[in-house]
Amino acid sequence: MRFGSVIHILGFLMVFLSVAMVIPVPFSLYYGDQDYLALLSASGITLVCGILAFLFTRFDQELRPKEGFAIVTLGWLVFSFFGSLPFIISGYIPSFTDAFFETMSGFTTTGATILTDIEALPHGLLFWRSLTHWIGGMGIIVLSLAILPFLGVGGMQLFKAEVPGPVADKLTPRITETAKILWGVYLLLSAVETILLMLAGMNLFDALCHTFGTMATGGFSTRNASVGAYNSALIDFIIIFFMILAGTNFSLHFRFLRGDWRAYFRNVEFRFFMTIIGIALLLVGADTFRNHYSDPFEGLQKTLFQVVSILTTTGFGTADYEHWAFSSQFVLFTLMFIGGCAGSTGGGLKVVRIFILFKFVFSEIVRLLHPHAVVPVRIGRTVVPRDVMGNILGLFVLFMIIFVTGVFVMAALGLDIDSAFGAVAACLGNIGPGLGSVGPTDNYAHIPTAGKWVLAALMLMGRLEVFTVIILFSPTFWKK
Repeated sequence: MRFGSVIHILGFLMVFLSVAMVIPVPFSLYYGDQDYLALLSASGITLVCGILAFLFTRFDQELRPKEGFAIVTLGWLVFSFFGSLPFIISGYIPSFTDAFFETMSGFTTTGATILTDIEALPHGLLFWRSLTHWIGGMGIIVLSLAILPFLGVGGMQLFKAEVPGPVADKLTPRITETAKILWGVYLLLSAVETILLMLAGMNLFDALCHTFGTMATGGFSTRNASVGAYNSALIDFIIIFFMILAGTNFSLHFRFLRGDWRAYFRNVEFRFFMTIIGIALLLVGADTFRNHYSDPFEGLQKTLFQVVSILTTTGFGTADYEHWAFSSQFVLFTLMFIGGCAGSTGGGLKVVRIFILFKFVFSEIVRLLHPHAVVPVRIGRTVVPRDVMGNILGLFVLFMIIFVTGVFVMAALGLDIDSAFGAVAACLGNIGPGLGSVGPTDNYAHIPTAGKWVLAALMLMGRLEVFTVIILFSPTFWKK
């Protein structure tokens, strides 16, 4: 392990973070709040630490996989540590545990909050809280690859360690160019959504904050009642549309913008993604249309919003789904594990993995009936390599082991079984709202201190798809 290279790059990331902390200051000043002092102080502390780490170390040769995994995991921890300083210094979240939990939830785009009154926060902190989503959504390391040329040499190791999905999708031969393209698409879609939300009635501040939460599939809102506070069908459908885009592989957006108009519907994963939305809408709608909404349009609006919000792991809310039938809650709970498409900002296991697992089960059934048959697992016309298939099966098993272990730990800490299941699924899947005492109208403030650290660890593992974090605890990782 070349620790100098790791610390050197982490130092650069801290410098970037310090600059990002200044972005909310104009909003704080415009609204006459005093939280700009905390933001500037936190920025200064982070800048000094970053410069020291950057200057007293050096980047040695090309990054190896070991350094890539370490930088990605430690990068999220460093960002969450220093990113929590504005909350602590301002006094609005004085507990380090709570501030770290809230910041980790932001950067990992989970959207789980310990705040009991979101609207009590000043505008600078609210903006910073939402901005952590947007930075973490496309990825801290992908951002650094886009703007830091010297990382281009070993950048693929970081890209593979961070970008979600079975295979990292390079759009160009040069990884730095790929990162720039992804961030360019991300910026464009964010700008369009912000404009549309403003035309629908939001002010610039709320439009930006909700765009950050949508495009990053994060879910932090500036309102206690989330998106439901606006009571606007137009706003709901704008956010639904962009949640679907955020849950879709960003390489498809790039190809569409380049003139490949059929890019989406030629893609097997996207078609399966839309099929899941349709099936879930029918299953949940069978309850909500009959028992909760007399107006069919309102029923469609509320049901579709919650289905898309949970599947894409955004976590925005316009209705309390815990008042819906248990069958509807079960469908939503299942969607928490599926998540968005590979190469999207969504969490969960990813649609393509679920699709491949279904195909694998089917192929095994055929092989039982016809032992000598060769039944490869395909995505469209592409055969899934055995090593990718093994990786997917391994991740699925490990994901389930961590989920069950997390539920046991949270139950041992005093949560009822519904809340334990809901909290672990929501944090490991990077969704935010869960079930029970952490449902869509509740928060995580009541979780014991130890439980908040466990859930924060689950957020990190979910965001980095488990292996990137778990590998650091392997003795083999640290051997020469």
